[in-house]
Amino acid sequence: MPSLFRFLVLCAVLAGLVYGAMFALIIYVEPVERDVTIRVPTDRLNN
Repeated sequence: MPSLFRFLVLCAVLAGLVYGAMFALIIYVEPVERDVTIRVPTDRLNN
C-alpha cells in the first residue's frame, strides 16, 4: 500500500507541474497577431 500512495503522490506532483507550466504560459506569453494570406489556385475554384 505505501508504494501505491507514493505512486499517486508522484502522479499528483507531475500533474501539478504540468498545470503550473500551462498557467505560466497563459500569464507570461503574449501571442503576436499578424495577417495571413493563403493563395488558392484558380483551378480549384472552378470545380
